[in-house]
Amino acid sequence: MAKLGLGLYKSLLNSKNFDFAHQAGATHLVVQLVDYIKGGDNPSLSQNYLKGWGVTKNEGKLWQYDDLIRLKKEIESHGLTWEAIENFDPAHWYDILLDGPKRDRQMDDLKYMVANIGKAGIPILGYYFSIAGVWGWNSRPSGRGHAMTVGFDQEVIDSDLPIQNGMVWNMTYDEKAPSGTIPPISRTEMWERLTWFLNQILPVAEENGVKMVAHPDDPPLPELRQSARLFYSISEYEKLLTLSDSPSNGFEFCMGTLQEMPEGDVLQTLDKYSASGKIGYIHFRNVKGKVPNYREVFVDEGDLDMAAAIRILKKNNYQGILIPDHSPAMSCDAPWHAGMAYALGYMKALIDTV
Repeated sequence: MAKLGLGLYKSLLNSKNFDFAHQAGATHLVVQLVDYIKGGDNPSLSQNYLKGWGVTKNEGKLWQYDDLIRLKKEIESHGLTWEAIENFDPAHWYDILLDGPKRDRQMDDLKYMVANIGKAGIPILGYYFSIAGVWGWNSRPSGRGHAMTVGFDQEVIDSDLPIQNGMVWNMTYDEKAPSGTIPPISRTEMWERLTWFLNQILPVAEENGVKMVAHPDDPPLPELRQSARLFYSISEYEKLLTLSDSPSNGFEFCMGTLQEMPEGDVLQTLDKYSASGKIGYIHFRNVKGKVPNYREVFVDEGDLDMAAAIRILKKNNYQGILIPDHSPAMSCDAPWHAGMAYALGYMKALIDTV
């Protein structure tokens, strides 16, 4: 049976939020160790991130085994299982993404951290191989009951705006970078960089029992900010599996992002890859619309039939976890927590019913 999980940002990794997850019915956690969501104990995605998700100062500060074990024991003391880490810190791999002079050294660092993750018994590592990252969202009270939610409207942004030097993945890793912008990056270059990355990292992941799972591009455009996107359609996303048949190569299956894409059938794709065991975990998120215009919505009101998705996972005996990923902010003193509690309750009811 599918397991119910919750994703927690770095600022939320404390006993209060571990208890919150357990109270809301979650049994597993997906942990973000990148400190990019603003809001401290009450995070919000519905802010203006067009100028970046923030500054990372973690270059050289690698994920150590002892620190991972310490956090894992704390999570387990609250009745939860640490299932996955989501996202590398841009400070750890910016020259892997940019094919820069520190690429090989940074790859050694990633291999070291993947080995530590495996030794700590954390089975999944999600990553997003992108130069521009998540960029271009806007926020407005467009959700049910005027809930604040994010979406994408291509006509209101300059999607060709170049990326400043010292930035990647919409975060600043070098505040002292020279003025100017990074050059345009072609699709061929991006596939070459991804192929090199996987050829390097997958043997280490496989040796240490870690599944590397890739997130699709959000927003799913062929190009954004003069850099090509890899996984902007379902057919392009599926090409990931042609690069390696390693059991450690798979999908971080974001239903919302896939539904935003202009072509393909999300439920059919979910059926195919949940049956073949290529999904590490699932972002159980709903949307209305597709690129170039879509809005994120409550899990029960979008274009995707979420009950049908659970029936597919039951049919295929999917044993992985589902997390809400995002949810509209509700009108109360704890908008993020209320939105997540609503999503988790709905998801648990679907799972239990099916």
